[in-house]
Amino acid sequence: MLVGACAPTATPTPTQPPAATQPPAEATQPPAATQPEAEAARTYVLVPKNLGNPYFDTANKGAQEAAKELGVTVLYQGSSVADATEQITLINSLIAQKVSGLAISANDADALAPTGKAAIDAGIPVVSWDSAIAPEGRILHINQADAAGIAAVQIQMAAELAGPDGGKIAILSATSTAPNQNTWIALMKEELKKPEYAKLELVTVVYGDDQDEKSYNEALGLFKTYPDLKVIIAPTTVGIAASARAVQDQGLIGKVFVTGLGTRNQMREYVKSGAAPKFALWNPADLGYLSIYALDALATGTIEGKPGEKFTAGKLGEYTVLDDGSVLLGPPTVFDANNIDQFDF
Repeated sequence: MLVGACAPTATPTPTQPPAATQPPAEATQPPAATQPEAEAARTYVLVPKNLGNPYFDTANKGAQEAAKELGVTVLYQGSSVADATEQITLINSLIAQKVSGLAISANDADALAPTGKAAIDAGIPVVSWDSAIAPEGRILHINQADAAGIAAVQIQMAAELAGPDGGKIAILSATSTAPNQNTWIALMKEELKKPEYAKLELVTVVYGDDQDEKSYNEALGLFKTYPDLKVIIAPTTVGIAASARAVQDQGLIGKVFVTGLGTRNQMREYVKSGAAPKFALWNPADLGYLSIYALDALATGTIEGKPGEKFTAGKLGEYTVLDDGSVLLGPPTVFDANNIDQFDF
């Protein structure tokens, strides 16, 4: 009787939970409203050769513009010095953080390749930009301009500044391991073999390591070693500004001319003073912008990085992956006193 009082047959214990407690089938799917949030959660990292460099800072402005349009986050991280080992340490840290993608300007093409491959193997798309990682360490390279064209325009400007009698020229580069710098220097040497440049004599190549003070001192050393030097070609935004400042400070305007690759705002003063009457560059903001659009196209599966694939990069329009796994921004522009004030970057 006691047992019967504790378990009355009129109220049996159900073997299944009431139907009302079963979640509706559609509740197992994420609400549609969460999809944009998932997309916005993509975080890319733009890695320059070094921080505090006006060229890379301008590229970051373009990258941030692209990030806003795409609804993603772009972090801008790097070292204060242009050093491949420090880049590798940073990239390994970013792999561990499982970022959504990496856009890297390489200080050393081969040294960064294993780390880039490790990122790709971890499911993180990698593009290089400005200065390429070796192909095995990236999916795409975003090329600012055709390398041969960059070399040719710098030699052409040097010849024009040296005048019909030609003379001695020197190259003041960034680091000795920078892939883009070395490619351009090799192509400039080939360009100098053309008959029209027979009166130009390349006397030396020196390296300022993309540091302002060292580049400035290297320029002073060139003046001392080669008192009849006519032109310094600096295919680096740090080196060209430092060299032009050295020409001004030493009272050598009209005797030594500086040319190469620079940004408009940093070079405006030197163009107008005559220390660097002309130089060339593409828009680094567009380069950063295109790099993020390409990275996002890879991360979202729009492209895989195969030759012939196309993607749209916002205001810049449609781009095609070339046979060598690169995407070409476009040709460089020459800037001088006639057009320098038409640009603001």
